[in-house]
Amino acid sequence: MLDDLRPHLIELRKRLTISVLSFVIIFMVMFAYNHPLLEWMSAPLQTALVDVGKIAPLAAKGMMTTNQVGGAFFVAMKVAFFATIVASLPIILSQIWLFVAPGLYENEKKMLIPFVVGGTFMFLVGVAFAYYVVTPFGFTFLITFGSLTFTPMINIEDYVGFFTKIMFGFGIAFELPIFAYFLALLGLITDRTLIDFFRYAVVLIFIIAAILTPPDVMTQLLMAIPLVILYGISILIVKFVNPASKLEEEKELEPKNEVLSE
Repeated sequence: MLDDLRPHLIELRKRLTISVLSFVIIFMVMFAYNHPLLEWMSAPLQTALVDVGKIAPLAAKGMMTTNQVGGAFFVAMKVAFFATIVASLPIILSQIWLFVAPGLYENEKKMLIPFVVGGTFMFLVGVAFAYYVVTPFGFTFLITFGSLTFTPMINIEDYVGFFTKIMFGFGIAFELPIFAYFLALLGLITDRTLIDFFRYAVVLIFIIAAILTPPDVMTQLLMAIPLVILYGISILIVKFVNPASKLEEEKELEPKNEVLSE
């Protein structure tokens, strides 16, 4: 058994080594540019502070602070880590695909470029949607709440962690059509599978949106609604790639027909 597993373990080690080395190299580059990256990450918060400050005098005095001796250094590490994950995503996805590829048919192996390009593109679309649409609403709401009474002193460590959680949440969530496409390509799901799971998926989507977004209804809806739409798009994609067989459709309709006949 070990002899059968050895080639796979060697291949896995190779892919992990390439991914880790690429990650380390990109991380060093991103760390060198952590300051402009931090400015980009903090821009939505700064804009929200300015906008809220026009109607709330105390909010106009708001600022970002740190309460740790090495706070600036650890923030730079977090910023570089976030940027590295985004920048190294094409490499990581390609290594995942190359590890899985030996077990696929020739026509399936040709999907490397669509997998890498599509996965990276959808992740970036999710990050862009969160950055330009979600965070302006979320940060403005959170700062406005209580701004007439309190002066917002934003801890930069907490902010970076909060920001990256939102970005990663949306980036991963927007990968849904890509994952559905390749699961269908491998024959693991059909459009009927997704249709049957739809009602549960909607509940899960709203739970995930409540966890990953600021605690206001508008921001949660800004995440949940696109995800429901993406789930619908995934059904159409899977229907094109791996539609349910007629036998599956007939089995699905049997209980409904029995109820109608009664």
